[in-house]
Amino acid sequence: MGYVLVWAQISFWASVVITSLLRVIPIWGPMLVIWIWGGFTVSGATLKFFFVLHFLLPWVLLLLVVGHLIFLHETGRTSKINCHGDYDKIAFFSFFWMKDLLNVFVFIFLLFLFLFFPFSLGDPEIFIEANYMVRPVHIVPEWYFLFAYAILRAIPNKILGVVALLFRILIFYILGFIKVYVRVLRIFNKFLVFIILFTGVLLSWLGQCMVERPLVFLRGLFSFLYFFLIGVLIFYYFSLRKLFCY
Repeated sequence: MGYVLVWAQISFWASVVITSLLRVIPIWGPMLVIWIWGGFTVSGATLKFFFVLHFLLPWVLLLLVVGHLIFLHETGRTSKINCHGDYDKIAFFSFFWMKDLLNVFVFIFLLFLFLFFPFSLGDPEIFIEANYMVRPVHIVPEWYFLFAYAILRAIPNKILGVVALLFRILIFYILGFIKVYVRVLRIFNKFLVFIILFTGVLLSWLGQCMVERPLVFLRGLFSFLYFFLIGVLIFYYFSLRKLFCY
C-alpha cells in the first residue's frame, strides 16, 4: 500500500496489475476489485483508500504486539515438547536475546540502505507522475516483488498463476506444522536450502527481464524447480518424522 502512495507511473500500473488479480476469486472477484478501486479504474479514491489502510493497519498491528507481550509476560510461552515446568523451558537470555539482536542488526542495515541509498534499487519510472493514458513498455515491480512476479508470469493461465503465487507464500506455513525434534540441519537439508535460495535469486533476476526467449523458458523451468525442491524438502521432513517416530 505504501508503494502505491508514491502515485508514480510504475506504482500506478503495479497497483492496477496487483488489484486485478482479485478478479480470479469466483463470484465476488469483480465486485471486490471495484470496491477496492472505488470505481471502475484506479483513481484518487483508490489512493485515499490505500492511504487510510496504510495509516490504520500499523496501529492495529501495534495493539496486537502489545497484547501479545502482555499475555506472554503474564502466562509465559507454551511448549510443544511436553515441558513440565519453567525449569524445562528455554530462558529468554541468551538464546532469544541473541536471536532478536540479530534481527535488529538486519533491520538497522536495511534502514541504513533505505535512508542513504534510497534510489539505488528503484526504477526510473518512479520519478514520472502517474498517467493512466500511457502504459510503461516494461512493467517491473520493486526488487522484493521480482521473485513472486517471475512465478506469476511463468504461468500463462491467470488463475493458476495467482494460485501459484499464493502457494509460494503459504507453503512455508506447512513447515511450521511438521514436528521433527531431531537435528534437521544436515548436509542434505543444507544442500536443499542453498539450492532453493539460489533458485529464488535466479527467479528475482528473471522477474525483471523482458518477455522473450529463452528467458520465458527459464522462468518456467526455475518456477517448477522451486516448487519441486520445496516438495522434496517437505517430504524429507515427513520422512524424518516417521523414521524417528515423531
